[in-house]
Parts: sequence; structure tokens; C-alpha cells
Amino acid sequence: MNISFENPDKVNGLLTLTIEKDDYQADVEKALKDYRKRANIPGFRPGQVPMSMIKRQFGTSVKVDVINRMLGEKIYAYISENKIQMLGEPLPNLEKQQELNMEGDGPFEFVFDIAVAPEFTITLDGNDTIDYNVIAVDDDIVNRQVEMFQSRNGHYDKVETYDPAQNDMLKGDLRELDAEGNAKEDGIVVEGAVLMPEYIKVDEQKSLFDNAKLGSVITFNPKKAYEGNVGEISSLLKIDREKVETMESDFTYLITEVSRFIKGEVNQELFDQVFGKDVVTDEKAFREKVAEGIKAQFDVDSDYKFLLDLRAYAENKVGDLTFPDALLKRIMLNNNKDKDQKFVDDNYDASIKELKWHLIKEQLVAANGIKVEDADVKAAARETARMQFAQYGMTNVPDEYLDNYADSLLKDKKNVDNFVDRAIDRKLVIALKSVVKLNEKTVSMDDFNKMMQEK
Repeated sequence: MNISFENPDKVNGLLTLTIEKDDYQADVEKALKDYRKRANIPGFRPGQVPMSMIKRQFGTSVKVDVINRMLGEKIYAYISENKIQMLGEPLPNLEKQQELNMEGDGPFEFVFDIAVAPEFTITLDGNDTIDYNVIAVDDDIVNRQVEMFQSRNGHYDKVETYDPAQNDMLKGDLRELDAEGNAKEDGIVVEGAVLMPEYIKVDEQKSLFDNAKLGSVITFNPKKAYEGNVGEISSLLKIDREKVETMESDFTYLITEVSRFIKGEVNQELFDQVFGKDVVTDEKAFREKVAEGIKAQFDVDSDYKFLLDLRAYAENKVGDLTFPDALLKRIMLNNNKDKDQKFVDDNYDASIKELKWHLIKEQLVAANGIKVEDADVKAAARETARMQFAQYGMTNVPDEYLDNYADSLLKDKKNVDNFVDRAIDRKLVIALKSVVKLNEKTVSMDDFNKMMQEK
């Protein structure tokens, strides 16, 4: 067997591999003997089929399988031993690859195009300055978070009079009216209809509910009130969406219940619900712990922004790289068999941008001795689980529940790949924050959000 590799322009490689009969014959003979043991051919007992018949029926296909396996093994072994940074998969060369007669004994010559990563070196140290934005945790942010916790711990009270400022919820009976303002015979009637006047879009219709109270009868027009929004009107009147188009009637609304949302009090019950029983026992400690939680989340956001800035800085420092564009487009098309050339052309530049960062990150990870262990991947999964629980106000989830949910996420390989990437990014950020010079800036949450929107 002979392997040669040419790479004159450093990025377009040509690998030629020649396989002789002696290279594959022993493996083919072994495979055919295995076939003979398992072959079930009428007229012959198992294992007694003449080898000549086995070779005639299966010889070529077995040889092709053996040679294809050898190709993969030898190519990747050569790439590894010679430290060639291959991009994507090898593809048959369109000009030099000759059609092969696999029924013969060979030799068989295979010619592959190999996309090679461009050569460059990126190093970062204390001479490199990168911005690090620290998001300020002010009283207003803490107040909003406390109010959110209060809302989650709130309840509705029954009241007598509707107050628009309190965003009260009404419950009552809807009745359709005819052109003269009387209850329409066989008209629409909805008992116990829930309505929140503050969500009525037209001020003229919304104002009809001012000073309403328990027992009041309000006459309004749903079609006008909700500006013809089919979904809202069909939901309120319990009618098909098609009927909304022709619905122009006024309705009376007899208020049978007025409910006002009361936020939960800032007391021990709220403290226990948010952080666990007796973890905090007074409002000052509660607010401090709320601020700690906000800061922890802001630190994650700051680190993510630092990673984005680090990427931009490193890409600029490396400068333009030359890639084997034509070959990479072939590889991209081959990897997306359900797509056409237009898809490749439209997405190629973005793909190369991501590839450039991937190559840069590989060097930075290696230079800083970063390795990802199973525990790091599990930690990334637990953090995702914690964030998902937090979205529903569950900030004090027991470790057992976090572990179980994380384990379920890790059963999906796509999730695992994402968690590995997150673990690498996290370790890279931690490492480089202590390597480069940080230009720390304290910014407000609003200013930080504006910066992220500009990315």
C-alpha cells in the first residue's frame, strides 16, 4: 500500500492511496469464510456451500466492503500521524480519480481532495486589553425583582367597585342586542364571561367601564373594542372565528364579580417561598439575597459579553485567513444533500466566519490547557435546568430535582454537544479573564441591553 500527500498552496490537499491485492486479500478471504459459515443456500447444508460459489456470489461486494473500510482507516491514520488539520471529510478528486473495475485484482488507486485548515498562530497575554462590562445592581432592579416575587405569591380579592388603575378583572353575563337596543331573540349569550377592560384597545369603548361596580350593566361593542381582532372576539363571545367577520352587534355586560389582584406581602412567607424555610428572616437580608441572585445572573451575562468581545478581538488580531473555498463548498453541499447550490452560496460566508472562530478557539483552548470533564458537562446541564426552573419562579429547587432533570437532558446527544460547547466557553472565559488585561466598565442594565442589541 502506498500513500502520498500533496499540499502546494497549504489549504488544498491531494491524497493518493494505492491498494494492492496483498493489502486486502487476507481480509477478504476471512470475510468469505464467515459468509460460508452463515450462508443458507438451497441444496447445501449450513457451512458446506462450495467456496467457489461463495466467491462467485459475494466476492466482489465483500472486496468492496473491505477496501472501503481500509480506505477510511488508512486515510484517518495518515492524517493523524502527519498532523494534518483536515476540514470536513475527504472527497474524491473530480479530475484525477479514474473509474475502477472492482471485479479485478487491482491495484486500485484512490485520489481524494483534502481541505486543510489555514496556518496561523494566536496568543493572548497581558498586553491584550479587552473590555469587561460589570452590570450594576441598583435598587430599582432589586425592587422589580421583589415585585415579581410578590406577584407570583399574590392572590385575587373580591371588591365592589372596578378601578382601572388596579387592572381589575371582571366576570359577568354578555347578551347580544338588536338594532333597537333590546335583547336579541336567539342572540349570543355568554354567562360568566371574563373581561379585563384595561386590555380593550379603543379608549372610547374602554371608558364605558369607568366607575363600574358590582351589578352594573355596561353596553359596549366587542368588534369596536378589540379593533376586529378575531382571536380575542371569538374567545370572548365563544363563537367560531368565521362568525366574527359579520358580528357588528352591541352587547350588554352585567357585572357579577369584580376581582382585584393583591400582590403578596414582603414577609416570612415570601422569604420562605423564594429561598427556603428560614434561610432569610428579615426584609433587609431578603433584599440582599435577591441582589446576590441578580448579580450572579448578571455575571453570567457579563461573561457572555466578554466572550463576544474576546471573539471579535481575536478574529481581528488573526486577520484574514485563506480557505479552500471551492472544496469547502463541495463539502458543504455534500453534507446537506437535501439542499441546493444556492443554499451553499447563501450560507457559505457565515459558515466560514464560524469556522474561523472555531479554529481560533481550538488554539486558545489548547494554549490554556483547557479540558472538559464529565463533571463539567453535568454542571452545564444542571445550570440549564436551574434556569428553566427559574423561569417559572422556582428558585429554590432541591439538588435532587436538578440532577434528575439534568440527567434527562443529557440523554439527547444534541444537548450533550451543546453542553460540551458551553463548558468549553465557560472554562475559556475563566482562563482568559486572568490572562488578558481587563478594561472593566460599570454599566447599567439598560445600557448593557443596548450593547447586546447592537451585536
